[in-house]
Amino acid sequence: MTKAIECINLVKKFGDYCAVDHMNLSFEQGQITALLGPNGAGKTTTISMILGMIKPTSGEVRVLGMPSGTKELRQRVGALLQDVKAADGLTVKEVLQLFRNYYRNPMSLERLLDISGLHGDVKRRASTLSGGQRRRLAFAQSLAGNPELLLLDEPTVGMDIEARGRFWDTIQALASDGRTVLLTTHHLEEADAVADHIAVIARGQVVAEGTPERLKAQTALRTVSFRAANAPAEQEWLTLPGVEKAECNGERIRLYAQETDVLLFTLMQSEWGISDIDIQSASLEDTFRSLTGSNKQAIIR
Repeated sequence: MTKAIECINLVKKFGDYCAVDHMNLSFEQGQITALLGPNGAGKTTTISMILGMIKPTSGEVRVLGMPSGTKELRQRVGALLQDVKAADGLTVKEVLQLFRNYYRNPMSLERLLDISGLHGDVKRRASTLSGGQRRRLAFAQSLAGNPELLLLDEPTVGMDIEARGRFWDTIQALASDGRTVLLTTHHLEEADAVADHIAVIARGQVVAEGTPERLKAQTALRTVSFRAANAPAEQEWLTLPGVEKAECNGERIRLYAQETDVLLFTLMQSEWGISDIDIQSASLEDTFRSLTGSNKQAIIR
């Protein structure tokens, strides 16, 4: 099967600054993929090269089996970028109709209004919409061509909680229809909830990729917190099976470990008066912090 997106030894330099440094990535069709990284990691630059908006310094980008930026791809790819200006003088309906006219197989106006939740605002000028409403309109514009592939750069900026929930429901419905979605977001809990695949980049390089579950399982620690009525010396916690870090706050102890089953058995068999146990799995935020703080490559399939 043709890959939805392939980045092959991709490099982009702006003068002496290397924004994307020999990046190799490939994304399957029909999946939701999240491209994560701290500010300045190269996410937006990568999206811009995938769309053909800027040219790589070296390397290659292929989209749906074709070089990025071709005329044919404009009919098959939709995009929502961070900075979208509302059209001057046009109503919501006129904006959507205008964008629909650019494509040979547009999505229906009715569905675009359903997706954006702007049925009640069709006669309003786009420039008078609130920030969140403008973002929803921009999302509808990105879908006007009924695209096979959708690229979304920080799509929920400015949306309230209700609008964000509706947006992610729509994304999952689009993916269920067989469309491919690539998104960037700073809301890691949302990426964890919706993405089939995650690629993490830092300093213009891929530092990890895989399913959210595998990334969390293999790159971040679980925590076991509890009270200890007869706690030993603080350093003794670090001698327990699998413990990599310990935090002590009075009687409350927090231990960090990859595996917790043996650790829990050891704690319960001790004479330290263990009670009030709480176990927490690693979050995607824990994983993100771990990965982006290191240059070490960790490809997780």
